[in-house]
Amino acid sequence: MTALLEVSDLFKTFGSGEAETRVLRGLSLTLAVGEMAALLGPSGSGKSTLLTILGTLMKPTSGCYTMLGQDLVTADDRALTEFRNRHIGFVFQFHNLLPDFTALENVVFPTAVREGRETEQARERGRELLVRMGLEARVDFPSANLSGGQKQRVAVARALMNRPELVLADEPTGNLDRDSAMQVMDLIAEINRDEGTTFLISTHDEKIASLCARQIVVGDGLVTG
Repeated sequence: MTALLEVSDLFKTFGSGEAETRVLRGLSLTLAVGEMAALLGPSGSGKSTLLTILGTLMKPTSGCYTMLGQDLVTADDRALTEFRNRHIGFVFQFHNLLPDFTALENVVFPTAVREGRETEQARERGRELLVRMGLEARVDFPSANLSGGQKQRVAVARALMNRPELVLADEPTGNLDRDSAMQVMDLIAEINRDEGTTFLISTHDEKIASLCARQIVVGDGLVTG
């Protein structure tokens, strides 16, 4: 399978001297195009730090990270911002929707930021995604009026808005009841299957992990399984 991203010998250290904490300790990982993988490990294992680096929101202390053939360690902040907006989507445990925006406005927001305005083409893409998420009756609802499961489905649609090759999901079902969680995971699996989007899903839920084709276990700053 073709590699989408590769990290090798990744270190991340916070602080210095007696306060130094080494979170990643030479971690290496490859994700293939179209994979749907779960990221597992106890609290403090380095999962969140790894996701933050893969999302280009933080640079490693040392090591290599390439995605789509681009070196993302040496790239400057402007290049990283553009790369992130075009190629990476994010879904968080807390949906982080803008409460005064409608569902559609939240979904279209990443493209509006990139283009400097909200276009009709973007609005049509946003509507299509919300219909796919089963939210055709909630397109123009203020996000504050949506249920938790509906908000998370809006968040998934937002992550897909710019057709990213990679979606990073950090405990995307952590605040949902089981039925809502399964609905969100079904939608993620459908997108992965139909569009070939790569998903890396950090979770503590073994049931959620079992729905992914691959389980990546992180412990003490390294991939251990």
